[in-house]
Amino acid sequence: MSILSLIIFLPIVGMIGILLTPKTEAQSIRRIATSVSALVFLLCTILLLRFDASQTGMQFVEKIAWIPQISVFYHLGIDGISIPMVFITGLLSLLACVASYGIKERVKEYFALYLLLEVGMLGTFCALDLFLFYVFWEVVLVPMYFLIGIWGGPRKEYAAIKFFLYTLAGSIFMLLGILALYFASTPHTFDITVLSANHAFAPGFQKLVFLALFLGFAIKVPIWPFHTWLPDAHVEAPTPISVLLAGILLKMGTYGFFRISYPILPDAARWFGIYMAILAVIGIVYGGFVSLAQTDFKKMIAYSSVSHMGFVLLGLAVFNYSGFDGALLQMFNHGTITGGLFLLVGMLYDRTHTRDLANFGGLGAKIPIYAGMLMIFSLASLGLPGLSGFVGEFLTLLGSFTVYRWAAMLSCLGIVLAACYLLWTVQRVLLGPLNIQWKSITEINRRELFTLIPLLVIIVFVGIFPQVILNLFGPATHALADSLGGLPQ
Repeated sequence: MSILSLIIFLPIVGMIGILLTPKTEAQSIRRIATSVSALVFLLCTILLLRFDASQTGMQFVEKIAWIPQISVFYHLGIDGISIPMVFITGLLSLLACVASYGIKERVKEYFALYLLLEVGMLGTFCALDLFLFYVFWEVVLVPMYFLIGIWGGPRKEYAAIKFFLYTLAGSIFMLLGILALYFASTPHTFDITVLSANHAFAPGFQKLVFLALFLGFAIKVPIWPFHTWLPDAHVEAPTPISVLLAGILLKMGTYGFFRISYPILPDAARWFGIYMAILAVIGIVYGGFVSLAQTDFKKMIAYSSVSHMGFVLLGLAVFNYSGFDGALLQMFNHGTITGGLFLLVGMLYDRTHTRDLANFGGLGAKIPIYAGMLMIFSLASLGLPGLSGFVGEFLTLLGSFTVYRWAAMLSCLGIVLAACYLLWTVQRVLLGPLNIQWKSITEINRRELFTLIPLLVIIVFVGIFPQVILNLFGPATHALADSLGGLPQ
């Protein structure tokens, strides 16, 4: 078995081990889940170190006939576009698993579903067959539904159903697009690499299929106006699941554009570029204003994801090196920054049992380590130079300024709004007089620090040395931009 198959299916082995463990052995169940997640992350790190960034093609390829009657293959591989997503999935899965130690009810079922979710996420970023891609995409849906619906907050059933219905509706359109590509190809194939090399599809057909795939990917991102499931899911989900939802699941949508829509349907992608830019700007500005209006700490960060993912969409809309580099870097950075912010919200909620920003104040003097962490992650999220959030947004704006100057200028409003709502949040939580309710609040512990420090290191490292990660995926994004040939004049 090759390294990609090991990475994807090791969590299945862990899930089986958990199912065979008595439910009374909660500590053993946590150890199994953590050990498996740690091993997966180790393999992801080895994969990253062995990856040849100078190559633009697929590496570590596996291809085995699965359903030969309809040309379905078990086809895996990674390139510069997928390797950062595989790595961040392995890292966040481990950190969120450790953060899940606070789960006290139905521990066995929780961690079994958690590991199944990890399989779907990793498989989506490695699949090179559309049929296989769709299978992994749908595998994610089921455990996420139960993880929100069983272990979520007071409105967990509503949030889980809403997430399920929205995502399922998008998946139906995506399936129609996949089937259309299969029947339009000669010979019929689901192979993404083969379909990417065949640009002979008629422009009208490309537009219809692109639109079908767009609906599936846009709901997952989520792009305005398909975003309404996101705040409910984030607010009601347990903290570790919010981390995975923001850090990984949202990226599956934008990854779909990079991996499927753009290389297979280049004419339609260029034609839709202006409309994607419009939706991106609306999402950036809208997400910023709505975040500014929130009093719930967690909901504020959830809406900020709509704004930050708008920058990814804007980078995708401009079809040049800076835009694509900025989009992929922003995908990676958003996973580390927003994942950390959700962890920080969860830590505060565990101690105070409230997320109402009006109930805090003066915590900076009581819990200085927590305060320092919240400051750094907030500054990274608003795009402070020297931290990772700045580089992705700057590259996106740089790429868009030469194509859609109006979009770049309007998007700057989103950065201003981010500074407003994040600094105002820091002020309300950390500064001012101490709320007497929290006079005995405790500092974050070692386990919680373990989940934050790796993300903090990445945020600072990428902010100071962005070229390291840009060199990792730059050849692949530049090759994709070259193959698309820019926007139609």
